[in-house]
Amino acid sequence: MVYLVGLLSLVFLVLAILVLTRLTSVLKGVNGDTPTQESEGASVSNRVNGFLFLIFFVVGAAAAAWSFIHASQFFLPEASSPHGRHTDNLFWLTMSVITIAFVVTNALLFYFAFKYQYRKNHKATYYPENHKLELIWTVIPAVVMALLVFTGWRAWRDITKEAPENALAIEIVGKQFNWEMRYPGVDNDKLGNYNYKLIDAANSLGIDLEDESSFDDVTVSNEMHIPVNRPVLLKIRAKDVLHSVFIPHMRVKMDAVPGMPTRFWFVADKTTEQMRNETGNQNFKYEIACTEVCGQGHFSMRTTLIVEDEDSYNKWMAEQKPWLTKNPEYLARVPEKLKAKAAKYAPADAAAPADSTAAPVEEGVGATTSASLR
Repeated sequence: MVYLVGLLSLVFLVLAILVLTRLTSVLKGVNGDTPTQESEGASVSNRVNGFLFLIFFVVGAAAAAWSFIHASQFFLPEASSPHGRHTDNLFWLTMSVITIAFVVTNALLFYFAFKYQYRKNHKATYYPENHKLELIWTVIPAVVMALLVFTGWRAWRDITKEAPENALAIEIVGKQFNWEMRYPGVDNDKLGNYNYKLIDAANSLGIDLEDESSFDDVTVSNEMHIPVNRPVLLKIRAKDVLHSVFIPHMRVKMDAVPGMPTRFWFVADKTTEQMRNETGNQNFKYEIACTEVCGQGHFSMRTTLIVEDEDSYNKWMAEQKPWLTKNPEYLARVPEKLKAKAAKYAPADAAAPADSTAAPVEEGVGATTSASLR
């Protein structure tokens, strides 16, 4: 590769010197020195430049093709979700259309520079207008663009519409500098409410214990588990600055905006183990990353996504303890009428405090005062 670049640089250097030499000859003719030589120099220079245009186009096209083929080894593998494959198809369709248009227009541009180079006694034709031609090159691109925009809009509509009723809802919250996830518990399969005013050192997600659906909610921060072939609805929040949830192999990307919950649903149809077999990389892992530069620790905004079969997911879920079980001191915040239900999640060796000062409440940044995640 280095030798090829060096060779091309040398060739272009020689050609540049040649062009400069011819240009000097032409300028001398313009200044009145040896008019015969000026005519000959101009003729030779135009022929050289005309051929250089063709050579530049051919070499440039070959270099672009080689660059694409060489870079293809670094492309992401086939998407692991149906909507991801549809999105990829739209991407390559758009790339094909604009590549064809680019090659055709540039081929004509360089060819015309060669064909209509200066020639002695050759007179240019004045061609002021052609309404038919103008209509063609206006309407055709407009129709093609409209079709591309429509197909893209339809794909985006399908991605952002309401998730199926059987979708697994998972809350994912970005903060400097990690992701936190909250799962609905196995008892009611519903996420409880949250309230940003309840955020403190232990209750970092602002779980609202006035909602009994939150009693069995599970929180994790080291990895996300999801079952294969089941719709997953990500309910996305940010606690401080703008973040962005990005799962490249699923073609999932959605901003996490402070004060404005967003969502994205998808179906993963390839387990982590299947991807390891397909890629031949036994260390393969799905990754959740942040694609917004959110501060000095932005590089650490990544976690692992594990896609597994339903039985493995249920087994993992059964091993997780509800957030309330791990933080029994918050039982004091449960309303009196719900304490009997909440007591089910208290550790066997822990008793609820008599007062309600479990932890100091800090003002946080989040969504609306009380938002439902159901």
